[in-house]
Amino acid sequence: MAGTLSLGFATSYTTAFTSVSIKRVRTSTCFRTKIRCIGWDPEGILGPPTTGHLARREFQRRLEKDADAREQFQRQVQEENERRRALRESRREPNNIEELVEYFLDTEAQELEFEIARMRPKLTNEFFTHLKFELGQLRFAVQKTEDMEDRVIELEALQKALLEGIGAYDKLQANIVKAKDNLNKIFTSKDVQATLLEMVEKNEINKSLLALLDENIVSARRSNQLQAAEYMEKVRGAVRKYYTV
Repeated sequence: MAGTLSLGFATSYTTAFTSVSIKRVRTSTCFRTKIRCIGWDPEGILGPPTTGHLARREFQRRLEKDADAREQFQRQVQEENERRRALRESRREPNNIEELVEYFLDTEAQELEFEIARMRPKLTNEFFTHLKFELGQLRFAVQKTEDMEDRVIELEALQKALLEGIGAYDKLQANIVKAKDNLNKIFTSKDVQATLLEMVEKNEINKSLLALLDENIVSARRSNQLQAAEYMEKVRGAVRKYYTV
C-alpha cells in the first residue's frame, strides 16, 4: 500500500454513521447470512441511530453542546480504533486462495477497505477465477442444501465488494502516482502560475495533489525544514484557488 494517504478510500470514524454489512452468524447447525446494522453510540448515549445529512448535523450540534457526551463519544472512537488495530495485528495472513476467501468472509465491513489494500497483490485473476468456479459449482449443483445457498449469497456479496474495492484502490494509487509527478512539475517550474493554469486545463488539480502537499508539509515541519514547509504552504494556497470538488 503506497504511503499513508487514504483520500476517501478508507472510512472515516469521526462522525456517526450506520453501515450495513453481510455477516456470517453461526447457528447451532449452519452458517446463516444476515444483514446486520453496525452503528456508533453502543451505550445509547445519543439516542437511537439516525441517518442522512440532517441527522448528522443534529448529531454534531448535540456533541458541541454536551461536553460529557462529546468526551464519551471520543473515548468510544479511541477504543474502537484500538480494537481494530489489535484485530489487524492478530490476524494471520492467508497462505493460499482458499484461505484468502475465508479471510475476507471473516473481515468486518469497516475493515474491508484496509484489507483490500493490504492483500491487493494476492487479489489476482487466479483468485477471482477460483471464486467464480466455486460459485458455478454451488449454483448448478443438482442437490442444493441451505448451507450451499447461504454460501452462494456470501460469495456473491464478497465478489461484488472486492471488485468495487479494487477498482477504487487502483484508481487511488494511479491518482497518487500522477499527483507525485504533478507536484514535482510544480516544484521544478520556473513559472508556477503558468504551470498551475496548464494543470487546470488538463484537470490535474485534485484532492490527491492537495493531500500529497499536506503530507509533504507535515514531513518538512517534523524534520524542522521550516523554509521548505513555508514554501509548500504558499504553493498549496495557490493550488487551492484552482481546486474544485
